[in-house]
Amino acid sequence: MINERFKINIQLFADRDDKTEKPTPRRRREARSKGQVLQSKEIKSAVLLIIAFVTLKYAAGYMYETIAQFMRKVFIHYAVDENLMYKPDFFSLAMEVLLLLFKVLLPVLGAVFIGGLVSSYMQVGFLFTTKTLQPKFDRLNPIQGFKRLFSAHAFMELLKSIAKIFIVGYIAYAYVKKETESVVALLDMEVMQIVSNIGNDAVNIALRMGMVLVVLGVIDYIFEWRQHEKSLMMSKQEIKEEYKQTEGNPQIKSKIREKQRQISMRRMMSEVPKADVVITNPTHYAVALLYDIKIADAPVVLAKGQDYIALRIREIAKENKVEIVENKKLAKALYESTDLGEKIPAELFQAVAEVLAFVYSLKNKAI
Repeated sequence: MINERFKINIQLFADRDDKTEKPTPRRRREARSKGQVLQSKEIKSAVLLIIAFVTLKYAAGYMYETIAQFMRKVFIHYAVDENLMYKPDFFSLAMEVLLLLFKVLLPVLGAVFIGGLVSSYMQVGFLFTTKTLQPKFDRLNPIQGFKRLFSAHAFMELLKSIAKIFIVGYIAYAYVKKETESVVALLDMEVMQIVSNIGNDAVNIALRMGMVLVVLGVIDYIFEWRQHEKSLMMSKQEIKEEYKQTEGNPQIKSKIREKQRQISMRRMMSEVPKADVVITNPTHYAVALLYDIKIADAPVVLAKGQDYIALRIREIAKENKVEIVENKKLAKALYESTDLGEKIPAELFQAVAEVLAFVYSLKNKAI
């Protein structure tokens, strides 16, 4: 009784080992539509870091000049006015500050924005979906949360974060240590020189960090690829269910095909009364032919069949007074070499012409 009360389904904590099949194209399309795509955040972060600091390096002159012009204007027009905050001009000054921030940050933010789009497109391609924004209530499940917290993916993310902190810290430390003399020399420089040197050092450190993070990003991409492929794996039952959804239930498809055969059979039998002759084997094969120069320049097959179908063709032919001619070799050759609605092959013209001549002679009809 006690064992039953505290019985726990340990499968909730286990990986779904039954998913042993590679994902189908449909599974991949569905995952993509849900936003489940292969993408390395580390590569994207490294690219954005490099773009941001390279842009900062080349746009520094523009940014400095923009700020300097604004500060000169402030000192000339507003610095001596103690009551500026209580005047209408204060609002226009605040708007100028916001506009200044926008103009100063625009090169970097614009480059980072475009770089982010390009980086995402290179990894994922064009993808727009709102499904990633929809709430997922299964994330509130404590058991699933526990599994995610102690999963291999979470452990790997922790290792990556620690590695990044260590590498970034080491690169900064190594660079500053190498440039110790330059750092000490800053004490004897003017303010603008100090700012310029610090800016150059920051860019150099950032570029080194970016290069290392790109390498980490490639490693991360390989790891993410393996995790992505694993998440898309399917069980044999899922494969069967997908087949039923895409191809249809085999039993239903069989019934549909049978219905289609019946419709096709009725349509074919309705053509038999139009035939000029039915050539038989006499019991195994039956082929109904029509020769009408207005339709085709050679006899056309209206109906054909074996055994029971051949019997039905003969019965309908008799009911509609269509001539039936027995010719074993010709009947078999026509059955095997033609399809419904097709003209007979050239090598059978002579044999069929002789049959039609015989039939027309009975009806006093010229070929």
